[in-house]
Amino acid sequence: MSGAELTLPFILILFAIGFAGSFISGMVGIGGSIIKYPMLLYIPPMLGFAAFTAHEVAGISAVQVIFATIVGVWAYRGSGYLNKKLIIVMGAAILAGSFIGGFGSSGMSEMTVNVVYGILAAIAAVMMFIPKKEVPDMPAEDVSFSVPLAAVLAFIVGIGAGIVGAAGSFLLVPIMLTVLNIPTRMTIATSLAITFISSIGSTAGKVFTGQVLLWPAVIMIVASLIAAPLGAKAGQKMNTKVLKWILAILIAATAINIWRDLFMQML
Repeated sequence: MSGAELTLPFILILFAIGFAGSFISGMVGIGGSIIKYPMLLYIPPMLGFAAFTAHEVAGISAVQVIFATIVGVWAYRGSGYLNKKLIIVMGAAILAGSFIGGFGSSGMSEMTVNVVYGILAAIAAVMMFIPKKEVPDMPAEDVSFSVPLAAVLAFIVGIGAGIVGAAGSFLLVPIMLTVLNIPTRMTIATSLAITFISSIGSTAGKVFTGQVLLWPAVIMIVASLIAAPLGAKAGQKMNTKVLKWILAILIAATAINIWRDLFMQML
């Protein structure tokens, strides 16, 4: 697909996908790829437009996530919910993993990329529905966590997320909530910062291997710059339990949809 094939209706569809995904990503603290990946994969052909390949979708998503997360983090500045220690530890580990995954994905088949996405989404969905005791909000300096465990998990998430052009926040959020026991609002804000760092690695891997379509990515970026801060402001005013359920349902629905499609292709 090339920029010349982008008609006005197609541009509007891409903008709408980017806006909806980025608003939700800012609200629940994810980069948005978990939502935009299936939307970009299925909605254009469903409406009669040319379909993107899995590699193209992953490339577009990777670039867009950088901008969606940075404006989301900006909206949380001064809120007290950004945990610098978590950002440094998990950010460094996920950056290395996402670059490896993003660079290595160029040699994978379309089916493999979609299978990796389906596995990641399924794991995230299960983790989000695991019951846990709610951790009350507290100052960042009072939050404790295992540094080695956080680093190892972030590195593993980075590899898988880099393959599908995500930044891994849809896995980082349930990991931070259920494994590291980080308070919900701090998880949402901090995961956006870690996701921004991760997106640098996955985007670099995609760009170096020619998997990014310029103009569709630009359209998604513009939508992100508008919608992500609006979503972040809305998220700061919502009940944390509501935010968790919104994220859990979105991830579960996405996992079910991608696996249904994969099984249909196998039949």
